Amino acid sequence: MPTSTDSTSRVVAPALPTGPETYSRGYVDRFNNILRLYFNQIDNALRNAVANTVPYNLRVAQGQVSGATALYQFGFNADVDITEETVWSEGGNFTYPGAAGEVYISSSDTNDIATTGTGVRTIKVQGLDANYLQIEEDIAMNGQTQVVTTKEYLRILKAYVLTAGSNGGSAGTVYVGTTGATAGVPPTVYASFGDSNQTQMAVYTVPASKTLYIDEIAFTAAIASATNSATVKLKTRENATNAFRTRFIQVLESNTTVAPFTYSLAIPAKTDIECRAIATTNNNQISASFEGVLIDG
Repeated sequence: MPTSTDSTSRVVAPALPTGPETYSRGYVDRFNNILRLYFNQIDNALRNAVANTVPYNLRVAQGQVSGATALYQFGFNADVDITEETVWSEGGNFTYPGAAGEVYISSSDTNDIATTGTGVRTIKVQGLDANYLQIEEDIAMNGQTQVVTTKEYLRILKAYVLTAGSNGGSAGTVYVGTTGATAGVPPTVYASFGDSNQTQMAVYTVPASKTLYIDEIAFTAAIASATNSATVKLKTRENATNAFRTRFIQVLESNTTVAPFTYSLAIPAKTDIECRAIATTNNNQISASFEGVLIDG
């Protein structure tokens, strides 16, 4: 039922003027103008009523909410040990560039090459520049030989396959990292993926002039013994020179935890976010994800 604030409750039938005994062009014009304004009110009220029946999160995903963008970030670590590490495919702690600069793309397999390769041919790299503004570019692969980006990245957020050969995806492991690769493997890795065809890193940095509102966090642990466990955390760092602090923590065995927030967790611009895990034994598989909405301003 509409409330007093609903747009439908503000639509009131107009008072139409009494018509003259003889035809008057001025009267007809005024009459039509009153009806036009009235029907415009009805059209607007109907549009608002329909929009309000569509859930907010669906309208954001459809790109129908100005200044709002949906975010879903996920990661997987196949070998979490007894020292805390980031939930990402490389294992160990995630590495951040010390300053904005070009990054280098390569593969461990020579078949990941543009035009003729049976593996990955082109990929997209997404990240942030020195001002924490979002940037991206498409890269044509050259097997184990590194290809340098044209843009300078302070943060790497994601990379994924755009086109591939007969394999339908990567032949080897695709790396985003520093220069000086050996057999396609760079000295420092910022992101990587294999046959998943997309990076799996539960890591994110909020772009400039945006706030991320996290609605839900999820972790899954595969622990072989019921006497062992993994401690999983969401950590944030609002300044690159500061330490990470824990914002969420749970203990898992072989199970999943999904934590929806009744009141979203607000993460300000330029904040680094990581999902991390530590286990009581070695060689444990942990996955993590978080989702929410980026709001401008």
